[in-house]
Amino acid sequence: MANKLKQRLKSGKAAVNGWLAIPSGFSAEVMAQCGWDSVTVDLQHGVQDYLSMVACFQAMAAHPPTQLVRVPWNEPGIIGKVLDGGAMGVICPMVSTRAEAEQLVASCKYPPAGRRSNGPIRAARYGEVSSYQTTANDEVMVIPMIETQQALDNIGAILDVPGIDMIYIGPSDLGFSLGMKPSQDREEPRILDIYQMLLTETKKRGIYAGIHNTTPAYAARMIEMGFRFVTIANDSGLMARAAVDAVTTVRKIAGDVAG
Repeated sequence: MANKLKQRLKSGKAAVNGWLAIPSGFSAEVMAQCGWDSVTVDLQHGVQDYLSMVACFQAMAAHPPTQLVRVPWNEPGIIGKVLDGGAMGVICPMVSTRAEAEQLVASCKYPPAGRRSNGPIRAARYGEVSSYQTTANDEVMVIPMIETQQALDNIGAILDVPGIDMIYIGPSDLGFSLGMKPSQDREEPRILDIYQMLLTETKKRGIYAGIHNTTPAYAARMIEMGFRFVTIANDSGLMARAAVDAVTTVRKIAGDVAG
C-alpha cells in the first residue's frame, strides 16, 4: 500500500493535484487520465458525498493518481470513513490550533499513534488484519489546512504535532480571515510574505507545503517559490474555462455570423 504521492514528495519533486467537485465516476475517470500526480475528492465545497466519493475512487482505481479527500470538517467520524473508503490522504479545513491538529492526526492514525477505528472496508479486506493496518499509519498523509489568522499565530505549534505530513493553504479563507476579499492567486505583499514564512517554517521541520491555485501559471510560480503540492482550480472550473474558450474562439474567428 505504498503512497506514490508521498514517495514523489520525498524524492524532491513537486506534485500537481487535480480536484473533483463533480459527483461523477465518469468525470473522475477522465480526470485520472490527464497526468495529475494526485486527485482530491472535495467533500467540503464540492457537490460530493460519501457514495459519490467511493464511485470516484472506483473509477480512478486503474489509473496512476493518488486518491485524496478534503473532508467537510475536523470530525473523527467522517475522517475515519473516507480512509476506510480508500483515501490515501486527508486534507482537513480550518485547523487553527495545536489541539485541532492533534485531533486530526489521532483521527487518521490507528492505535497506539491515534484512535482510528479498525474497519477498512474498501482500503483493505474488511474484518482481517492485513498489511494495510500495519502500514496505514506511515502511508496515509495528514494534511491540515492553514487558512486563518489564528492558524498563523499558532503555526509553530501546529507544525510540531507528530504525524503532520503537509500543510495546505486555502488562499480565499486566509485572505478572508485577514480582512481581505476571498480570492485565489493572490498578489498582496502581505499574503506573499505569509507564504514565505510558511515555507520557511515547514522546511525547518521537513514538512511539505501545498496551495490551491486558479491558473497553471500561478501554480508553476508557487512551485518556484517552494511549494511542493499545487492544485489547479477543479474539474468544473476547468471544464467551464475550456468551454468558454472554445465558444469565444469560434465566435472570434467566424465573425459576425456567429456573434
